[in-house]
Amino acid sequence: RSETPFCLFLASNEPHAPWDKGDPSRYPADKVRLPETFVDTPETREAMTRYLAEITYFDGQVGEALDLLSKYRLTDNTLFVATTEQGSSLPFAKWTLYDAGLHTGFIVRWPGMIQPGTTSNALIEYADVVPTFVEAAGGKPASYLDGKSLIPLLRGQTVHHKDYIFSQATTCGIINAPEYFGIRSIRSEKFKYIWNFTPEVKYENVVTIPEDTKWGESTVFNSWKRVASTDPDAAEKVRRYHFRPEEELYDLDTDPKEWHNLAYQPEYSEIRKQLRAELLKWMKASGDKGQQSELEADLHSAKRLNESNENS
Repeated sequence: RSETPFCLFLASNEPHAPWDKGDPSRYPADKVRLPETFVDTPETREAMTRYLAEITYFDGQVGEALDLLSKYRLTDNTLFVATTEQGSSLPFAKWTLYDAGLHTGFIVRWPGMIQPGTTSNALIEYADVVPTFVEAAGGKPASYLDGKSLIPLLRGQTVHHKDYIFSQATTCGIINAPEYFGIRSIRSEKFKYIWNFTPEVKYENVVTIPEDTKWGESTVFNSWKRVASTDPDAAEKVRRYHFRPEEELYDLDTDPKEWHNLAYQPEYSEIRKQLRAELLKWMKASGDKGQQSELEADLHSAKRLNESNENS
């Protein structure tokens, strides 16, 4: 039915731990480049080879989807988007609000509308996808939608999309995590500001499980802890993962790995205050009451779990 308009979502589980798909031999462990925030251990390198192999496997799935469009002669009249949920579940990525956890690929093909090979550094969010699809189909995005259509950006009519993008994370419901460790962030093109609601609490999650698990994340972090007993750099990375200051501020131009916290340096106080004010404005508009919302979410999830158990 090639003449019938359609909107199709294909949801893959890749790449997701335990990263057991794809061919790791394509990425020799001794050749893999590790992020500067990682501790270089054999376990870390082995996990990265499997992660990269599964990304390649996912790339093959994307290719299969594109082949289907070609098979049914839909390529020239279809807006195709490939993206992912978050970064890897290795330390300093998923379950954090650092760019390694938030930044994902967003690849778009739209013949006749987007010039092949075009790239953009504009700030966008998942909330922008729905209004984009609505406008691409000839509709007008509803005013109540949180996102903003990407069509002007995709068509090259502008290079700027948003001044700020916002993110939130919680440990509520997360395995091996404290009951509530809420995190919020705001990012401009140059700066990232992170607000940790409970800096007095040791940060834990799946990554920090003391025993090695089939998923692999804790295997990596446990290898870091073993090295940390004799390696000060490894010890500092382990400490930083567990213990977060209330406020973090990073210059993403000079410090893209978000390692040098500027939040408590006097010369950056105005930038910190401005970003915090914008974050609070967004939280208020979203009905986000900060730590109170974390506590309410914990109670709500416990209530839902009890109701589910009673009905089972």
